[in-house]
Amino acid sequence: MAHKSGFVNILGNPNVGKSTIMNALVGENLSIITSKVQTTRHRIMGIVNGEDFQVVYSDTPGIIRPSYKLHESMMNFVRKAITDADILLYVTDIQEESLKNRDYIEKICKVNIPVLLLINKIDLGSQEKLEQLVTHWKEILPSAIIIPLSAKEKFNLHTVFTKILELLPESPPYYPKDTLTDRSERFFASEILRGKVLLNYQKEIPYSTEIEIEEFREDGEILRIRAIIHVARETQKGIIIGSKGSALKKTGTAARLDMEDFFGRKVFLELFVKVNKDWRSKDYQLKRFGYK
Repeated sequence: MAHKSGFVNILGNPNVGKSTIMNALVGENLSIITSKVQTTRHRIMGIVNGEDFQVVYSDTPGIIRPSYKLHESMMNFVRKAITDADILLYVTDIQEESLKNRDYIEKICKVNIPVLLLINKIDLGSQEKLEQLVTHWKEILPSAIIIPLSAKEKFNLHTVFTKILELLPESPPYYPKDTLTDRSERFFASEILRGKVLLNYQKEIPYSTEIEIEEFREDGEILRIRAIIHVARETQKGIIIGSKGSALKKTGTAARLDMEDFFGRKVFLELFVKVNKDWRSKDYQLKRFGYK
């Protein structure tokens, strides 16, 4: 049997479940998941291997209208994902009432590759609503293969995977067969910490922060990690730290426990907070943090 390989890129608006679908298809929690928009900032790759196939998934940031240069860089990841895919997964959900970001839909209409339109969260809606959405999307993307599913309930994910295997082009593997992702352990340490910042702080604070892993080294059985939480303004630094350091301690403890679970070893985590004024609008800072 011929070997199949290909790049399967996942796109959609914020909070439709792209990262949940990615993690479920890969079988590992590579993308952080919260209920907040802009949870995914980078393009994150997860690789699934079989004897005669290799699926290279890419999770991408939710489609937004840019307010900062950071957002522009995030949308560059999305645009590239449209052009370099072998298969596109466009994710919507049963609660999305209106067609957002029509320009991206128009780009998807023009691609000459298979498109799977995934209607997620069907456990939250009625059969009548689902049928209306299927009709609606057939008019917008007539060539797309529409698959209703619930990523949270693991419903119909096997149908998605089976269809992907069917549509993959014949090709040798792009990565060694024991590869899970193209990202480093340092990257996932930063993402775990950023996920805890998203969960533990409100309003603008999570969106004004960036994580820098200053040290990541093995010390016997212990993994020693020193991380800097960059914030955009001085007032945000005090909020991140909290009264007598309580907020930072809570965030650090939660991040350390998740890191220990992810890396399978004890972690010693040091956290520092630094004011990096308006980093979201500075090209050299964005490049430093991997957005350019």
